[in-house]
Amino acid sequence: MYKLIVGALLALSCSLAAAVDVNRADQAALEGVKGIGPGLSTKLMKERSSSAFKDWADLIDRVPGVGAGNAARFSAAGLTVNGKAYEAMVKAQAPSR
Repeated sequence: MYKLIVGALLALSCSLAAAVDVNRADQAALEGVKGIGPGLSTKLMKERSSSAFKDWADLIDRVPGVGAGNAARFSAAGLTVNGKAYEAMVKAQAPSR
């Protein structure tokens, strides 16, 4: 039982450590996200210097080269905007049935 609890806590801490918030990360942390290289990290840092990203839609609107597909891939690799994954934004904007 003890090993199970320790394993679960270790897995949780690893998943939390993998999250990189675009509004708080330095350039090296941004480049640690799969798919983000020096060119895109520079664009993110430059655009963020004028004002923080409000949400994923704001990031997509302001950063050339980031569309819905890239946003989904970056989010799956651990990038967040204000602590939120891209999928959470998509679900929040989906029409109710």
